[in-house]
Amino acid sequence: MMPPANLRDRLALQTRRHFLRDASLGLGGLALSALLNQGSTARAADDPFKPQAPHFSPRVKNVIFLSMSGGPSHLDLFDYKPELVRLDGRDCPESLTKGKPFAFTAGTPKLLGTPQKFRQHGRGGAWVSAALPNIAGIADDLTFIKSLHTEQFNHGPAELLLFTGIPRTAGRPSLGSWVTYGLGSENRDLPGFIVFVSGGSLPSAGKSGWGNGFLPSVYQGVQCRTGGDPVLYLSDPEGMDRSLRRLSLDAINDLNTLQGKELNNPSETTTRIAQYEMAFRMQVVVPELMDISREPARILEEYGAKSGAASFANNCLLARRLVEKGVRFVQLFDWGWDFHGTGAGEDIRDNLVERCKLMDRPVAALIKDLKRRGLLDETLVVWMGEFGRTPFREGRTAAGKFLGRDHHPFSNTMFMAGGGLKPGVTHGATDELGFNVTENPVHIHDVQATLLHLLGLDHKRLTYRFQGRDFRLTDVQGEVVKEILA
Repeated sequence: MMPPANLRDRLALQTRRHFLRDASLGLGGLALSALLNQGSTARAADDPFKPQAPHFSPRVKNVIFLSMSGGPSHLDLFDYKPELVRLDGRDCPESLTKGKPFAFTAGTPKLLGTPQKFRQHGRGGAWVSAALPNIAGIADDLTFIKSLHTEQFNHGPAELLLFTGIPRTAGRPSLGSWVTYGLGSENRDLPGFIVFVSGGSLPSAGKSGWGNGFLPSVYQGVQCRTGGDPVLYLSDPEGMDRSLRRLSLDAINDLNTLQGKELNNPSETTTRIAQYEMAFRMQVVVPELMDISREPARILEEYGAKSGAASFANNCLLARRLVEKGVRFVQLFDWGWDFHGTGAGEDIRDNLVERCKLMDRPVAALIKDLKRRGLLDETLVVWMGEFGRTPFREGRTAAGKFLGRDHHPFSNTMFMAGGGLKPGVTHGATDELGFNVTENPVHIHDVQATLLHLLGLDHKRLTYRFQGRDFRLTDVQGEVVKEILA
């Protein structure tokens, strides 16, 4: 005999979690219920966008993360090695390469000195390549780390480690998601985490680089575009005006509320309703905000930005406009820095210089613009790739006419600018060939811990309970790089 229809409907809505919760009695049942619901947070059930108090006094409020996807060659941009230039073309010492993994190189590779010219800049004497004249001009505003290292030598795992804290699982929350989960948003009309992509390709880690993982979906990054509709599917379809959109949204919210009560899952329901309401408000705010034609001509010229174009320069200008409006975390992915030397477009001589022209000017303009407006003191700008490049020629191109380098996890250079940092200093160093870190090593998890610290967040306390344990961005590692803090 079949159960009544209404009972079948109720059973269809049951999950194992619901069954265990509803069937449990007494103190044991209460304890089990508490354990099963520890993943929910009061803030998500109340208002997922509500600004949250940091763990301690922050030095900055916002982050602009400039990710140079592909791994730019630090040896041709920042880490000048005269000895490597002197030994150009000689065999790389076996003591350096033996037992170490590389993506495309085996045997005994040839050392490769930089073809770029270097000079020291600023009061701190930072070495910067002639390929970056504009960044060189703001050296005194930058904090360089020349002792960065990772364990990952392929793009996807290296980017996953950088942005999610773990290299081989795509279901973890990203850096921007952790930040917006920890601090909320200051703007009720815009997402707390916005992403731009340039260079003609998604980063190797894909959209995991801005995914929410197991955090509530309201904390995922929202990808915006500089051509066409800024956000896909944000515009109303033909024939629907704003009043009709409001009416349909109210109906959807009512249905979501009913389902949330039926499933006893108010947290995810609140998140869903909040996202719909945010999208409704964004329809008014976003088109105007993304219209850079409203900027003075001198600002467009300074960035090298062009209204209506899809470019890294436009994205840098939009990043400034977004942090002005209180967006917590803006992430720019710029693909095209993977200079292996396997073709005419991957040579670290002229091709690298041409690539730098698309990045150097807008990055310097962004930092100068933030500084002029008094925003740099409350904004952290981060520039880095997922790993460095080898001090020898990439194996596949050893006999070719193009010069390129393999992926290198053992050393790398990054820079930051903004509040809470010592400007004009260089932290860490590598050996005379740029192969290994020799002073003050900084791991990827240390970068994550330091970034969170500047935002007033303790990376060991910023946790989320999922599947029975507390997770955090830095896993079980990470130390704040206190030496670079003001």
